[in-house]
Amino acid sequence: MPQPSLSQGLPSRQPGTTISHLQGRPLLVARILWLLLVAAALITFIASIPGAFAAAHIVCPSAAECSGGLTVNQARQLAHLGLSLDFYGTLGVGLSIFLEVVYVTTGVIIFWLKADDWMALLGSLMLVTFGSVFRDFNPDPSASLFLYVLALVMAFFGNCCIGLFFYLFPSGAFAPRWVRWLALVWMLYWAVKNLVMGMITTNSSPDFVIFLCLLLSMVVTQVHRYRRVSTFEQRRQTKWVVFGLSLALLGFLSLMIVASVIPLPIIPDLIGGSLLYVFLSLIPLSIGVAMLRSRLWDIDVIINRALVYGALTTCVVALYVLVVVGLGTLLQASGNLLISLLATGLVAVLFQPLRERLQQVVNRLLYGERNDPYKVISRLGSRLEAALAPKLFCQQLWRQLPRRSSCPMSRSP
Repeated sequence: MPQPSLSQGLPSRQPGTTISHLQGRPLLVARILWLLLVAAALITFIASIPGAFAAAHIVCPSAAECSGGLTVNQARQLAHLGLSLDFYGTLGVGLSIFLEVVYVTTGVIIFWLKADDWMALLGSLMLVTFGSVFRDFNPDPSASLFLYVLALVMAFFGNCCIGLFFYLFPSGAFAPRWVRWLALVWMLYWAVKNLVMGMITTNSSPDFVIFLCLLLSMVVTQVHRYRRVSTFEQRRQTKWVVFGLSLALLGFLSLMIVASVIPLPIIPDLIGGSLLYVFLSLIPLSIGVAMLRSRLWDIDVIINRALVYGALTTCVVALYVLVVVGLGTLLQASGNLLISLLATGLVAVLFQPLRERLQQVVNRLLYGERNDPYKVISRLGSRLEAALAPKLFCQQLWRQLPRRSSCPMSRSP
């Protein structure tokens, strides 16, 4: 009777190949651990809701002294609109619950459909524990020591899952193999930061430099894997995840820039905060599509359209503002209807040529010369002609010699 292999049920370590499915006892242990961590993450999130609701009622004298609360001016604007601090707190808690539901639901669906896949389990666990990291829940240890320890442990597990996911995705194996040491450094970093320091945020330069270098190592690892290791299907999965992360990061940075440059009233500020949660919800959706339905849509077409119309929107807005502000300053007539109509007409005239030009640039960026088949065929013909030219020249020269024999270059090797 053959003896069972010690590696049965463990993930494969071959780079570039999809991770093997878990079987037997390792699968059972992984599922039990997943259920325990999910339960702990949900307990931590539910316990953080009262504190978040109470923090929304804190009014600070200025924005520099606030950390998530309202300033006196913003509280007055709310009161002027007939909105209370309870409404503000309820909105914040509701958005947090919405984001948690999106992450947990996506993680549960991945677990339900691919519970025997190692990489799918890690991805679903990362999504479920993300709320523990995003909420930054730091309860008072004197009030509840259990919740305090649980929040520390879940923050550690959540950060570890995020790092391991991006070091292993999409194959589930470290590629190159020395990346495992980077993953170990990532886990040690968060063990010190979450478990030892007790989630105390430090703004020291070494701490920020280490964190930034570790994030950069994830990007370098994914680029290396995409170019040297990943198969066609794995590259498609990587594109989906990068697409979702890019949209979330772009939306987050845009809201931060607008909020720092333009002092918005309370209503636009609330709308911007709501949009932030919408952008963050794109991350689990893109990961879910990458793991479950990466072939459902052509991601290259989606990225192409997003780049074209994103750049087109930016150019149109910039052109309109430039014309209105420039002509208004030149003619010393701000708010003139004629200037607005002129800017609108100019945008309408340049819209289609600008879109075609941006489409060409994006096609060139994504597909290279494959977007222009005539140029590819022309270059191929030039190369073939250059390769055949010495042979033809040799044959013509050999015919002019007294001894008629075949050209050496025309002989088959």
